[in-house]
Amino acid sequence: MTDANILRDKFLIISDAFPRLDLAQRVATVRREISGRIVFTTSFGIEDQAIADSIFTQEIGIEVVTLDTGRLFPETYELWSKTERRYGRRIHALYPHHQRLQALVARQGPNGFRASVEARHTCCATRKVEPLGRALTGAVAWITGMRADQSPDRALISCASVDQQYQLIKVNPLFDWTRDRVVAYVHDRCIPYNPLHDRGFLSIGCEPCTRAVAPGEPERAGRWWWEQDEKKECGLHARQPALTRRSEPA
Repeated sequence: MTDANILRDKFLIISDAFPRLDLAQRVATVRREISGRIVFTTSFGIEDQAIADSIFTQEIGIEVVTLDTGRLFPETYELWSKTERRYGRRIHALYPHHQRLQALVARQGPNGFRASVEARHTCCATRKVEPLGRALTGAVAWITGMRADQSPDRALISCASVDQQYQLIKVNPLFDWTRDRVVAYVHDRCIPYNPLHDRGFLSIGCEPCTRAVAPGEPERAGRWWWEQDEKKECGLHARQPALTRRSEPA
């Protein structure tokens, strides 16, 4: 567990520095300013590929891990392999606990997550949230590819926050980037990315839970599209209070 005052100090340094830094410099600043284990979780989306490139090309000591739900697109697995070949680095995978997964499928069936929002959240909790907890055990910082303009629910994210559940600092190096800026960055640097993005899949998760979006639809509309709830989240990114510059108590 990291001391709250230390987290606040690191937030102030990061928030002051980020506006004038490019992505590579932001990632390097996180590593320089935060001591201890830092984990970057990638789902191989286009934002994650940009961040991974910054970590790998600078040979920064940040762990890159992925959560393999067992239901990913073939294109995602191929990109995973291509990324490892490109950078000569192995990306550590965490998998659902096999007994919990067996029990889930026994209760729901293979696609029972479509029965209700509760059933879908249970599936996400088993396949993603529980493995994330293991990935972040012992970490002092967690880097994500979240952007503020991905959805209304993410609109208030900042460069950093304190994740109360995992008791670490959560850093979003691309929080103020637009999708167009990310796409241009990846193309300019010839960073490998998922070809599904070119086919309208703007946000890519598990294969049975993701579709392409139509022109004009929100970026995350293709996730769990059969649900009426506009909130398109799986539980990995619970809303957290952002660190602020409020005066210290007397």
